[in-house]
Amino acid sequence: MGDLFTIQHLLLILLIVVLVFGTKKLRNIGADLGGAVKSFKEGMAGGGTATDGKPEEAKPLEEKSAATRTEIPTQEKTHS
Repeated sequence: MGDLFTIQHLLLILLIVVLVFGTKKLRNIGADLGGAVKSFKEGMAGGGTATDGKPEEAKPLEEKSAATRTEIPTQEKTHS
């Protein structure tokens, strides 16, 4: 049956993909994928930014959650 991944087969598949999707759409997909990978790497490295665009200081998770937590008043039940 022969090798499926020869250079001729790969070039033919590439040609069909370019004909179906077009070069502009493939370029946009590549740019979107590259941006997503870059954003993921920055997020994993802890390079988060605050809402004003300045880098956020590295704080322990407990401090971050305490700063964003809002206190909800609770009503006490009275026994009758």
